Amino acid sequence: MKIEHIALYVNNLEEARNFFVKYFDAKSNDGYHNFQTDFRSYFLSFDDDTHIEIMNKPEMSDCPKELTRTGYAHIAFSVGSKEKVDTLTAELKADGYEVVSGPRKTGDGYYESCIVAFEDNQIEITV
Repeated sequence: MKIEHIALYVNNLEEARNFFVKYFDAKSNDGYHNFQTDFRSYFLSFDDDTHIEIMNKPEMSDCPKELTRTGYAHIAFSVGSKEKVDTLTAELKADGYEVVSGPRKTGDGYYESCIVAFEDNQIEITV
């Protein structure tokens, strides 16, 4: 068994899509638009055959994303090496994204950093 995909509602589909394509080498489909409900989505694919679906429905309300709360906390991407964690974290910081932790070795042995990406969603970058 494997997780087929994770879905994430966003306010700005293009911004979210461009983020994953630029920093995590996602491949995007051409998108889907239901003209009756105005629901839109993209499926993003990654080299290891994992997927994220980013979705938008204009009338949805936006909930604040607090660092400590129940529910999904972040998405983690393994980039393969400490050097790649360091390089990508530095690139994201230079591009204006907030680094909330790391790069560092955590108490449970991971080497990681965590950034606040588009729309206050946290992305963890690990080896």
